[in-house]
Amino acid sequence: MRTTKLHNEFHAVDMADGWHTPPGYPAGVEQKILSGTLDEVARTGDRTRLLRFQPGASTTAPIEHDYWEEVYVISGKMTVGFDENGNGGETHMVNTYACRPPHTLHGPFRSPGGCTLLEVHFYDEK
Repeated sequence: MRTTKLHNEFHAVDMADGWHTPPGYPAGVEQKILSGTLDEVARTGDRTRLLRFQPGASTTAPIEHDYWEEVYVISGKMTVGFDENGNGGETHMVNTYACRPPHTLHGPFRSPGGCTLLEVHFYDEK
């Protein structure tokens, strides 16, 4: 995998600043890019980010993307895969992990109490 990441030794991560809502996500869901650049148009690159859901934040529909995604729940809990009425789904707690290949349908997501995820996104080598 060709990387777009810089060499970064251990350093403090400012958990109060640098968050923004990613395109296509509702208010209450924010990301903080830790490393890398993912170019979804050119289908290149990689990125490591924190994604947090404020308490009560929710998405409304499943999503699909054309890159690999690894997700690790750092704090809180998240429910994935509920129906349009909010019923069902599976709740994932701290220290749970997912690895999804490109074009895997997943979601929607909600977190009544809030949660923080560590995510790694990358494209296969061309």
